[in-house]
Amino acid sequence: MLLVTRPTPSHFGIYVTNVERMVDFYTGVFGFTITDRGFGPNFKSELVFMSASPDQHHQLVLASGRPPEATFSTVMQISFLVPDIQHIRDAQAAALALGASNMRSLNHGNALSIYFADPEGNTVEVYADTPWYVAQPHGDPLDLSKSDEELMRETEAICRADPTFMPLADWRAQFERQKAE
Repeated sequence: MLLVTRPTPSHFGIYVTNVERMVDFYTGVFGFTITDRGFGPNFKSELVFMSASPDQHHQLVLASGRPPEATFSTVMQISFLVPDIQHIRDAQAAALALGASNMRSLNHGNALSIYFADPEGNTVEVYADTPWYVAQPHGDPLDLSKSDEELMRETEAICRADPTFMPLADWRAQFERQKAE
């Protein structure tokens, strides 16, 4: 059981056209484990529950029922936090191998991100946090062929040049003060 003290985002669900293709994509790219699947008595779509953590029964639910003629997804983005830059590179390679398209990368200052469309056109973000804060939205080019050390040096320089820059610890303290008000 997760310890929460107020409403906290914990999982999301998307309608899909091809359940098996999407299961293969999300288990292949993100290593999700299927925790349950089936048809509910009050929900006529097939549901596939997946998680990357034993602390949460599901973090992603795929639901059949998206019409094949749907021309675009209404999902703004599905975001996955990873521990480091190499995990971003690994997710990029896996996603492309499993049918992702429209791959792009951005340096947000507070995070390094890739964005792509999954096989049904839903926008997916994979990101790693940095120890800095700059106001968002913020997006500079990100070249993942550079070393981790070079990317972090560039990111710190970009952040320090922004007038909203602060160390992440300072931003978190500010957040706590605002929350207490």
